[in-house]
Formats: sequence, C-alpha cells, structure tokens
Amino acid sequence: MSTNEQRGPNLGLLTVLTGAVGAGPLLLYGLSATSDQIISELVISEAHFGLLATVCFGCAAIGNAILGRVADRRSDLLLMAAVFLLAAASFVLAALPAGFGLLLVAAGLSGVAQSFPNGVTNRILLERVPEARRIGWVGIKQSGVQVSQLVSSLAFPALALAMGWRGAALTITVIPLVLLVVAWRSLRSTPLLPSAAAPHTDTAEVAAGNGTLPSESSRPAHSPYAPRYPGMVWALAAFGLLNGIGVQATNVYMPLFAVRELGFSLVLGGVTAAMAGVIGVIARVSWARAMARGASGLRLLLILALIALGGATLFLVAGVSAQAWLLWVAVALHGISALGVSVVLMSALMRSIPSASMASASGMVTAGMFAGFAVGPLGMGLLLGSAGGFTAGWIAVAVVYLLCAVLAAALIRGTGARRQTS
Repeated sequence: MSTNEQRGPNLGLLTVLTGAVGAGPLLLYGLSATSDQIISELVISEAHFGLLATVCFGCAAIGNAILGRVADRRSDLLLMAAVFLLAAASFVLAALPAGFGLLLVAAGLSGVAQSFPNGVTNRILLERVPEARRIGWVGIKQSGVQVSQLVSSLAFPALALAMGWRGAALTITVIPLVLLVVAWRSLRSTPLLPSAAAPHTDTAEVAAGNGTLPSESSRPAHSPYAPRYPGMVWALAAFGLLNGIGVQATNVYMPLFAVRELGFSLVLGGVTAAMAGVIGVIARVSWARAMARGASGLRLLLILALIALGGATLFLVAGVSAQAWLLWVAVALHGISALGVSVVLMSALMRSIPSASMASASGMVTAGMFAGFAVGPLGMGLLLGSAGGFTAGWIAVAVVYLLCAVLAAALIRGTGARRQTS
C-alpha cells in the first residue's frame, strides 16, 4: 500500500465509525417516524407497535452482553461488515409484504446490528487514531445515532407518502451497503498506530486507559484487565439502563404524540424526531469536547439527567395545555441531554479501559443502555393504552430521569469520599 494511502485516519474512517453506530437504529427511527401509518395499515395497537422497539433493543442488549468478548477476538473489518450487512438485511425484511411477525424479525436483526458498533469503533479509535484527536472523534462517531434519527425521520415520512413505508424501507437499504464499501476501503488504508502494533503494552498506559493490542490477529481470548474496573463499568451500565428507558420511550412515541395529541401532520411529526437528532449531534460533539478538556464524566451525567428531567416535564405540560411551542422546547432539551449521554459513557470508558478489553467493556455498558431501550417503548406503549395515556407516560419518563440524577449524585459523592480516604 502506498505511503499516500496510509497517511492515517481521515474523513473516510470517521464516516465509517459514525455510520457503524448509526446503521442499526436506521430502521426503528424510520418506523417510528411513520408510526401512525404503520399502526393503521397493520391494525395494531400502540403497545404492539412498542414491541418493535422492545424486540430491537432486547436483541441488541443480549448481543452486547454475549458477543462482547467474541468481538474482542475478531477483526475490525469483519465486525464492520457484520454491522452493515445486518442493517441492510433488516430493511429488506421490513420491505417484504408480510405481516407484523416479519416486521418483528426485521426489528430484531436491526438490534443485532447494534451489538458490535460501540466496542469495535472504540477499539479502532484506540488503535488507529492519535490520542489528541480521539475524544473529539468519540463525540462525532457517537452522534451517528442522531444522524440516523435525522435521516430516517425526514426521509421515511417523505418516501412513505410517495411509495408507502415498505417502499421507503427498501430505498433506505442503499445506505448501509454504501457504508460497507467505504468501510472496506478506509480500514484497509488506515494502519495501526505504532503503540498498537508493539508486542507489549506498558502498565502505566493501561492504568490510564490508553492500552493497546499487539495486533489485530493476536487478540487474547479474554482480557486480564476486565476485573480491574468492575465498579465503574457496572455503574455506567446502570446509568445507561435508566437513561435508555427515558430515551426510547421518548424517541419511539414522540412523532405519534405530536400527531395524535397536537394535531401535527405525518411529516411534521417526523420533523420533531429529526430536530431531536440534529440537536443530539451537536450535543454529543459538544459534550465530547467538554470531556476532552478534562470535565468530570460523573458531573456531566448529573447535569444531563437534570436537563432531561426538565424536558420530560415540558412534554407533559405540552400535552396537558395543547401548546405546540412547548413541545419544540421539550424536543430541544431531550436532544441536548438524554441523547448526549452515550458519548459521556463511552468517553469515561476510554479513560479507564485498555483496548484489549474495550469491546467487552463497551458491550457491558451498551447492554445496559439497550436493556433500557427495550423496556422504555414497551412500558410507554402499555401506559398509552391505559386511562392515563400520554400524561402517565411522560410522568413515568420524568421519574426515570430523576432516578438518573440520584444515581449520578450518589456516584459523585462516593468517588469524592474514596478520594478523601486515599
């Protein structure tokens, strides 16, 4: 390979990392944006529609928990190919003229496509991207979920009006396939950093979270470092679980809330999710920059939880008062806060976990997030089918974010106490 081809990480690699994180969620965001049409066409209830997200994120949670250690021993290119091919397959299945059962299978496949991205992309960052650019890239690549939300929330409703939601799904299939080609080219042209290619990892680097692997073909069957950080990893997973409940309860039903409760059109309902996606992209990049400047991850999590609590409260007030402008403010707060949590979680991991254990450690935290993603939509759907409706739903979301704030405050206090003791 020529010297020019191996100049180091460039826009192509960053696009692939961002696309890998966003490819899996594409389908669910598209289905959510056209939820009113899908519910009417398939003659299903809101709770049944919520099962799509539950199956999707349930498969993602199980995949992250089970496949994390497997991913530690597989090449970057193989894992990336799996992500994009599974995402494409989910769209093809969704486009087939079958019933709700096959749509559930498609949602499950899109969930499995979300089992690898955080771990493998974090590992790629540690092994191929210089440290000075690393945390900034975390913010950009974690915004892939919100880029996915933006693209699907705008494209799906527009395409659905012209060719139906199944036609929209088939059309969007081209996105993960194009990303697969870009991944093949970028990974083959971006070499490992010298430290990642070295046969040994310095102990001090591992303690600082900058450990590296000898080579992509010699990853250990298990990581000897994993037991060193169980407390923080499990704490981050718990926060991700709680935040995930609120995030997807909001994401999945926000367009439906706008259409049913505030009289928005199908396309304008999709715009609410698109707006959250745009703000989420900006938020993730901004919070990553704050982390890169040395901000405390736990303190940022507390701030994000409190802002998310304010957003959930405004969703509730918007529904009760039928004031559309309050909905837009709530959407903005949702994008700024809850959608920015994952970049803080992943940045905190990269500060403390070596690359040899990154896929499995990321898998643990991501499994927590996806477990929350699975519970949130199902719970919200059940509440919508009750007498409380959206009012009960938004109250539940607010309670979840309050618990997030309590957990973050407890972690800050516990960390401070340990530092004083030491």
